[in-house]
Amino acid sequence: MARAGLTRERLIAAGAELADEEGFEQVTVSALARRFDVKVASLYSHLRNSQELRTGIALLALAELADRAADALAGRAGRDALTALADVYRDYAHEHPGRYAAAQLRLDPETAAASGGVRQAQLTRALLRGYDLPEPEQTHAVRLLGSVFYGYVSMELGGSFSHSSPGPEESWTRILDALDTLLRTWPTPSTPTPKPTGS
Repeated sequence: MARAGLTRERLIAAGAELADEEGFEQVTVSALARRFDVKVASLYSHLRNSQELRTGIALLALAELADRAADALAGRAGRDALTALADVYRDYAHEHPGRYAAAQLRLDPETAAASGGVRQAQLTRALLRGYDLPEPEQTHAVRLLGSVFYGYVSMELGGSFSHSSPGPEESWTRILDALDTLLRTWPTPSTPTPKPTGS
């Protein structure tokens, strides 16, 4: 690749491609320099270090996921919206495994607050309002959905479901059915049993 025209945005996009091809853990400024056939030092005017590169890829992935989620959820509600949102994460992970891994990168609070992750949470809460979930139950449900989506997709990408029947698609559908039922019949918080007063 030519040295001319290198920008921070171009380098982060190339880093995202590298992550999908070789794994997010393989992404470094040195690896990116080899990809562009330039000296590592020539990239430091755009990126301070590999951590900044990885953070840039994470922010790119979060923004792409938020855009996909917004498009998928438009005009949908209930189970239809739940399925659309779940499929966004699963499809993205299969298409862009390195970027999906990057989206899980732990960000500092200020960076996270300005990321596409906030939009994703807002879209999920909008979905949950269709199930008449109030706060703080929405927060619990957001965490539940995120845990199920991430856990299932991670196990699937790792090959955990490759050697048994039924196939992962059937299980995915049944899990979404179960989540829809749970959200429609969300349990009310249990009231703690008062401790007996001693005599």
